[in-house]
Amino acid sequence: MPSVGQGVREIRVHAGTEHRVLYLAMFADGVYVLHAFEKRSRKTLRPDIDLARTRLAAVMRVRRQERG
Repeated sequence: MPSVGQGVREIRVHAGTEHRVLYLAMFADGVYVLHAFEKRSRKTLRPDIDLARTRLAAVMRVRRQERG
């Protein structure tokens, strides 16, 4: 999902209502789930994108600290 960041992917769950899971799976040590939510409109809302971006930045910051 490029609107959140490089490497972020989306799982779409259709089960009566629509759900989304935004995740990052580009590291060998695991998959990072950035945000999961019920989608109530056709467009992904800005607060959901912003929250996933914030969490992505936190993941990247922690990974840099662990390396260095």
